[in-house]
Amino acid sequence: MAEVDYPAILAEAWAQHLAPRESGASTVVSLFAGCGGSSLGYSMAGFRELLAVEWDDNAVETFKLNFPGVPVYHGDIAKLSVEECLSLTGLEPGQLDVLDGSPPCQGFSTAGKRVLDDPRNSLFREYVRLLRGLRPKVFVMENVSGMIKGKMKLVFAEAMRELKASGYKVSARLMNAMYFHVPQSRQRLIFIGVREDVGKEPSHPVAQAGPITVREGWRGLSVDPAELQLTPLYARYWHQSRPGGSLGKLKATKRLTFDRPSYTIVKTEGNGGLYHPAECRMLHLSEFKRIASYPDDYAFSGSRKDWQERIGNSVPPLFMRAIARHIRQELLA
Repeated sequence: MAEVDYPAILAEAWAQHLAPRESGASTVVSLFAGCGGSSLGYSMAGFRELLAVEWDDNAVETFKLNFPGVPVYHGDIAKLSVEECLSLTGLEPGQLDVLDGSPPCQGFSTAGKRVLDDPRNSLFREYVRLLRGLRPKVFVMENVSGMIKGKMKLVFAEAMRELKASGYKVSARLMNAMYFHVPQSRQRLIFIGVREDVGKEPSHPVAQAGPITVREGWRGLSVDPAELQLTPLYARYWHQSRPGGSLGKLKATKRLTFDRPSYTIVKTEGNGGLYHPAECRMLHLSEFKRIASYPDDYAFSGSRKDWQERIGNSVPPLFMRAIARHIRQELLA
């Protein structure tokens, strides 16, 4: 793989986030905003965020550290009415450029005849409710790749019907963040919808770069491993494994390799974590941030468990920057 200056790419993107917004900048509202991964991507692409909606206390705390100027609705999305959302943003229905959100859909992993009726999928319903009330020109929705596999294709078909019935032309595509300057293989299903009266067909950005390796992602980092040592059991697993392989019988727990992109970051360690390729230890926050495409200056609050969950649940900012740029240039122009 050809080497790229990944730290320079991140630094440039961070400068784009910090730059003043242009007059007439495209607008976005972020539902299920988490710690701000998607929001950062939109900001890097020049968007102005009018409102973030999130219920988790630590996620909101982290979001506010990095977006002090963005209003946050901190609470249950089911209690956020369309009227209050319009009031908080100062918009009328139809004025918003993009509604973004990644509604958690845990019920989508359970096969059934009417899986959208699973109470765990109620957050998808809330997304659709606000979509129909706000009537943005474009919407973006991210979900797990498993939504289009096996019996879950029934769920995908019903979700598409709901979104199209909201008055949108909709396209959904599996995309991998590693082709958009993110040193992590993370495949997700990206829905893009365009309001029918806008007169554009929904489309997705094409791959922008070859995969970036972990080695390149961590270029220039210096980490003190003192507080990152593994338990004796996990240390034994690490020594028995090879770079790029699983630790012992824990198939989802991976030892990274320097010469490929990282595996997908998950929200918990233990049975599903990522470990250093050459040193018998856990990864440092700065290493996680790099492979998730968060700039070095992005702040996280709370414990290791907190920021691990935040990063594992988030959309990589550089991935979302590519999607946001595409929308701005091709669908909102």
